[in-house]
Amino acid sequence: MGTQTKKQKKRIEEIRRIELIEAAHRIFIRDGLKGLTTTRICNEAGMSQGILTYYFKDKDEVLFEMVRHANRILMDEVVMRLRGARTHWDRIIAVIDGNFPETRFDRNTANAWVSFYAEAAHNRRYARLQRLFYRRLHSNLASALVPAVNRAEIDPFVLGFAAMLDGIWLRRGHSEADISLAQGKQLLTRYTENSLGPAIVGRLQSLPAAE
Repeated sequence: MGTQTKKQKKRIEEIRRIELIEAAHRIFIRDGLKGLTTTRICNEAGMSQGILTYYFKDKDEVLFEMVRHANRILMDEVVMRLRGARTHWDRIIAVIDGNFPETRFDRNTANAWVSFYAEAAHNRRYARLQRLFYRRLHSNLASALVPAVNRAEIDPFVLGFAAMLDGIWLRRGHSEADISLAQGKQLLTRYTENSLGPAIVGRLQSLPAAE
């Protein structure tokens, strides 16, 4: 009986933690990191003041978990598309499409991520999450490129790809009309085509994703 009660209590705690993380994520998308206060997170989650420190060590812990949650959403978008890829070129397009989800390519989301990048410059925990994102990006692109591209050329390509990706999101935050979803994808696709060249692109388009 005691074991069952402990399990139920643990389950309730997990649910409350998730609710607070998701509440923090909604605020993050609307107002960026600077808008995240303990009071606003609790209000957004519909919980009493002070409850946050019962489920988390402090506000920084819930913010860290919130960024992990936000990163996971983008990673899941990429993984979902990679599963449907038929060729190695499709895998690259899946990475591009996954990093520009249609329902999230808006000014608020872009500015939220800009605020995270600014904070990561002097927050080690955020910087670690940022490095994890870049490693995953490198891994996904490298797995698509290896059969057709020399390994020594993959690192500089991915560096340029990541810079373009970050730049497009930064530009999206400037204005509602500055850059569209289609333009963002097109820019990154053209960068990829121009960097790799027609011969390599053609080979990637002919290679089954399983190989």
